[in-house]
Amino acid sequence: MSTSDLGMPPVLDPAEADGRAVLLAAPRGYCAGVDRAVITVEKALDLYGAPVYVRKQIVHNKHVVSNLESRGAVFVEELAEVPEGATVVFSAHGVSPEVHRQAEERSLKTIDATCPLVTKVHHEARRFAGDDYDILLIGHAGHEEVEGTAGEAPEHIQLVESPEDVARIEVRDPAKVAWLSQTTLSVDETMATVRAIRERFPQLLDPPSDDICYATQNRQMAVKEISGAADLVIVVGSGNSSNSVRLVEVALEAGAKASYRVDDASEIDEAWLEGVDTVSVTSGASVPEDLVEGVLAFLAERGYPDAKAVHTAEESLIFALPPELRRDMRAAEKAQLS
Repeated sequence: MSTSDLGMPPVLDPAEADGRAVLLAAPRGYCAGVDRAVITVEKALDLYGAPVYVRKQIVHNKHVVSNLESRGAVFVEELAEVPEGATVVFSAHGVSPEVHRQAEERSLKTIDATCPLVTKVHHEARRFAGDDYDILLIGHAGHEEVEGTAGEAPEHIQLVESPEDVARIEVRDPAKVAWLSQTTLSVDETMATVRAIRERFPQLLDPPSDDICYATQNRQMAVKEISGAADLVIVVGSGNSSNSVRLVEVALEAGAKASYRVDDASEIDEAWLEGVDTVSVTSGASVPEDLVEGVLAFLAERGYPDAKAVHTAEESLIFALPPELRRDMRAAEKAQLS
């Protein structure tokens, strides 16, 4: 579904439209880390042939995973499911040193597609641990990224999920406490937790730079812009995508009358559109654009006009593919030329 006014200044006043309006957040969808991870699996399949194993979902989107499975990717929960000597890709969410050790024990060929912004948090965890700090990791229990980061220094890290957890924190030295966070959290909720921690530990040390990734922040800022006047905000993204779930919450906090998350247009309940003039649409950082286009087409079929893009930030960051994959790609190119 085509959109109009792309590249124009933000369109924030739906009253300018004739009755119904659709506002489309920009930026939305794939971030640089997700794009890198998905391309990594695609290139690995082209280079090595199927099957290529992937530990956990490469990114949290069921459509992306299904598409890669159709091309020969095999997704596993643990490395014990991967045949010895096979090729395995680590997901964008990162893994702990223990997982790297297990891969070496099984003689697996590993390609690390961890988002570089997650890798940065891992470096910070090791540095704080090396300085003997107690590290408070703000995040969600069970999330792959949290497990990977915590595994960098398990004896130093404890998880804090919300301000309510702060009263239960125990540290060795209140003067040597630092915090880190999962990269895909709500900015506002994370800072609320940080403030609660700082009330207990005034000498709390901040990470050298903001852990919440630029794409998460940009998408949250964009959804705020399109939510205030919206009767309905539709967020495209999978249920296990932390950043997609957060976008629904941010939309409601920003004033949307209603907000729902859907994997694709087939999950939209037509009852949501009753009495709705302004629909705003966005997508999480692991969502292909064709799924958003499907939602816009669904709306168009029900009498809603072409979407008007609301631009809040420009994104041009591109991450290089993992070095081990680039090395093998260069070797394959040389072999073809010789």
